[in-house]
Amino acid sequence: MFLALSLGERVARKGRVRGQLSITRANFNLTLHVHDSDDLVLVKLLLTTDHRQQTPDCQTLSMRTLRIIAAIFVKDLRLEWRHRETLASMCVFGILVVFLFNFAFESGGEERLRLLPGLLWIAFAFSGILGFNRSFATERENACLEGMALAPVDPGAIYLGKMLANLVFLGIAEAVIVFAVALWYNFSFVPSLKWFTLITFLGTLGYVAVGTIFGAIAANTRMREVMLPVLQFPVAVPVFIAGIEATTGALKGDAPSQYLSWINLAAGFSVIFLVLSYLLFEYVLEE
Repeated sequence: MFLALSLGERVARKGRVRGQLSITRANFNLTLHVHDSDDLVLVKLLLTTDHRQQTPDCQTLSMRTLRIIAAIFVKDLRLEWRHRETLASMCVFGILVVFLFNFAFESGGEERLRLLPGLLWIAFAFSGILGFNRSFATERENACLEGMALAPVDPGAIYLGKMLANLVFLGIAEAVIVFAVALWYNFSFVPSLKWFTLITFLGTLGYVAVGTIFGAIAANTRMREVMLPVLQFPVAVPVFIAGIEATTGALKGDAPSQYLSWINLAAGFSVIFLVLSYLLFEYVLEE
């Protein structure tokens, strides 16, 4: 109870973040109202605490964490639905990359199979940079991230909510890019769609895991648009290498056993990046 009251007082002192604390018999709800330019965005973190139980059990903590993740995830989706800035820029930039490569290289036979994997992952990478830059832009401008840091929640839950939103945005952009590649290069992804989808998901998961935490780090710097790719690309190189090699084997129609090691490598790095980012995000928020 003391923690809840002190939190309400600390949040209320902030100029651009207003906190409302409503206490009922069994729980309390913390609601942060954040001004997003000309629109009022409701960021709702439901923090349910059973005051009759001093040490919450694992099930209560898990449900609370899931509710926090869902609140952050839904908030980002609502913001994007209202403004339609991040996803549109990601899709347009990815299509532009594919369009320019279509005129720069010959697109026939073996040359096409050699070119497409690298082209796809280059378009994925640069489209993701735009999304990661925008991911923390609203929080930085309106002190929303500071309000989240004041909330008595696991910082890892905030990271997972942001990461899932970025994963959805980049996944949609990748679908648009793949459609553009299939159209302009007259290439069918249907024969290898199952393995191609798996490879793309694993590579994208690792890339988004790194991009989300580095997006939060770069948001606190002056040259944030420049710092993000400088910090992120060297770390994400193993994911790109594994993704390109596995995609090459899948699009060529090779047996899965020939590129399975690259899939395992992409999956391993994705898990490592996700776990490390989850554990280290607390220190990013403190900065």
